[in-house]
Amino acid sequence: MTHRLRLAVLLSGGGTTLQNILDRIGDGRLDAEVTVVLSSRADAFGLERARQAGVPTVTVARKAYPDVQSFNDAAHAALEPYAAELAVLAGFLSLFQPRARYAGRVLNIHPALIPSFCGEGFYGHRVHEAVLASGVKVSGCTVHFADDQYDRGPIILQRCVPVLDDDTAETLAARVLALEHELYPEAIQLCAENRLRVDGRRVRILPPPGA
Repeated sequence: MTHRLRLAVLLSGGGTTLQNILDRIGDGRLDAEVTVVLSSRADAFGLERARQAGVPTVTVARKAYPDVQSFNDAAHAALEPYAAELAVLAGFLSLFQPRARYAGRVLNIHPALIPSFCGEGFYGHRVHEAVLASGVKVSGCTVHFADDQYDRGPIILQRCVPVLDDDTAETLAARVLALEHELYPEAIQLCAENRLRVDGRRVRILPPPGA
């Protein structure tokens, strides 16, 4: 059964993924609401996007904490009042630990086909530069459940784009980003419809009710 899924969106930069989610909610294609946006940087433009949409914002600056553990202590405390059901990592450059509160309820999107070109240090254009340097013929993006390590956790959805002979990191990134903007809301909607089941490393997508 579909319900309006309460989202916490975590970001560190411009917030294009947040804006895409807000737009999809606004036009009725996504059964969700963003209850809070948390940023690891006070100057992230994604915070302004949230404010313009009337969404509460909090900043937990990664550089203010000596280690990942204390940073996550602060992040979880900041999120607690907003009672989000799903944490959505949207260009969040710090490691978020799901802990008991969000175990199995954190999504991430990565701009490559996991398990390739992923892990600590693989973000932004670094990913696309590595793809081009490797000579692979396809790339794409991956939505997965996140755990307490970078880019690990069961894969929900993947889609491909070709790697063209004349691609630069910028042109490849643009094609992958367009795909991300389709795939991430699709995965969030599947969560809203309660259609995902994790079986070990595999995520099974259940048919819609009545299908």
